[in-house]
Amino acid sequence: MDLLSQVPWTFTGIPALALLGFAGLAFFGAGVVKGALGVGLPLVAVPLLSLVLPPPTAISLLVVPVLISNLWQAWQADKPARYAMRFKWLSLSLLVSTVVSVRLSLALPTELLSVLVAASVICAVVLMMYKPQGSIPSEQELPLGIGVGVLAGMMGGLSSMTGPFIITYLLALKLGRDEFVGSISIIYLFGMIPLYLALAYYGRLGLVETSMSLLALAPMALGMMIGRRMRAFLSEEAFRRVLLGFLASVAVLLVSKGA
Repeated sequence: MDLLSQVPWTFTGIPALALLGFAGLAFFGAGVVKGALGVGLPLVAVPLLSLVLPPPTAISLLVVPVLISNLWQAWQADKPARYAMRFKWLSLSLLVSTVVSVRLSLALPTELLSVLVAASVICAVVLMMYKPQGSIPSEQELPLGIGVGVLAGMMGGLSSMTGPFIITYLLALKLGRDEFVGSISIIYLFGMIPLYLALAYYGRLGLVETSMSLLALAPMALGMMIGRRMRAFLSEEAFRRVLLGFLASVAVLLVSKGA
C-alpha cells in the first residue's frame, strides 16, 4: 500500500486498489493483442492507462513489459546483427527523434497530452487499415527509412507508440514473418530504450514506476498466452477489426477527457 500511495493517480476519488485492478486489466488486454497479432502492446495499454493516469506515467509503467518482450524477440531472431545494420539509419533517426520529442512532451499540459495520445491512436488505426500493395524500391529504402524513423520517434516520444509507422514501412518491404519480427524488435529497442532513459533522466521514471511495471508482467504474460490460443479460433482479420473499433472508442474517450 505504501507503493500504491506514491503513484500519481489523477482520479483521487477512486480507490487505489480499484485503479490498480483497472491497470491490470489494461495490461491483460494489451497482452491478448500482443499474443494474437505479435505487436500492439503500447498501442492498447497506453491509451487505456491514460484514461486514469497522466500520459507520462502511463508510458513509464510499460518499461519492463515492453523492454523484456522486445529483448526476448530480438534474442530469438535468426540474424539480429544483419537486421541492425540494414535498418541502422532508421534506428538512429528514431533514437534522436524520440529523445527530442519526449523532452517536449514533458513540458506540455496533461490535458493536451491526452489529446495527443488520442491523435496517435487514431493515426495508428488509419495506418493499420492501410495494406500496402506495392513494394519499396531498394534505392528509396534509405531515405524513406529515415523519414519513418523521425515520424515514429515523434509519435513514440509523445505516446510510446512507435509501431504504426514502422509496421507499415516493414510491410511495404515485403519482409518474411521471421525477418519482420526480428527487425521490428531491434528497431523498437532503439526507440524504447532512449525513451525510458529520457523519462528516468527527467524524473518521470523512478523506483515506484519501475516496481509497478514489474507487477504488470503477470497480467501481460497471461494475456499473451490467451492471445496465442485465440489465433486458432479467430482470424487475424476479424481480430484486427474488433481491435480497430475498440481503439477508436478509446480515442474518443481520451479526446473527451482532454476537452
